[in-house]
Amino acid sequence: MSPWKSPLEGYENAEPLPTTLNPDGKSLYNPPAAKSITYDEFPKPIISSNNGFDFHIYYTPTSESETKYARELHERIRREFPELRIYRFWDRAVGPHPTAMFEVNTFTPHQTGVFFSWLTVNRGPCSVLIHPNTDNEYRDHTELMSWMGRPWPLNVERFREH
Repeated sequence: MSPWKSPLEGYENAEPLPTTLNPDGKSLYNPPAAKSITYDEFPKPIISSNNGFDFHIYYTPTSESETKYARELHERIRREFPELRIYRFWDRAVGPHPTAMFEVNTFTPHQTGVFFSWLTVNRGPCSVLIHPNTDNEYRDHTELMSWMGRPWPLNVERFREH
């Protein structure tokens, strides 16, 4: 028995999807359907009452060029995305994070997608830990997280204690 619920839950009695290809000869034709609610609301178990996602932007503080880039990136994000919550610029490791970083929070699926897209092409030498906020910080930081760039080992034992 799998520990994961089927991603097809709720579609058990749905009509089979067609196998027809689109004119490009590669992509599959998908029949029109109602717009997914997740364009507007985070899926469960993400709790959006405080914020839906955290983006932790890591840099190496002993690298002068990386630190300079990270500082400039921090300022650019503050200027371009004032609606997001942007935390102070840390010059050392804090919490479970093994290196210097700063954090940005998104509040809607739209903001999350826009910021993810923008950061993908603008993160430069920085690595980014992205995780949702559920009622399980350990799982948020270990199973539900994603990385842009080089992953860093996190000190997640602190979450197991809670």
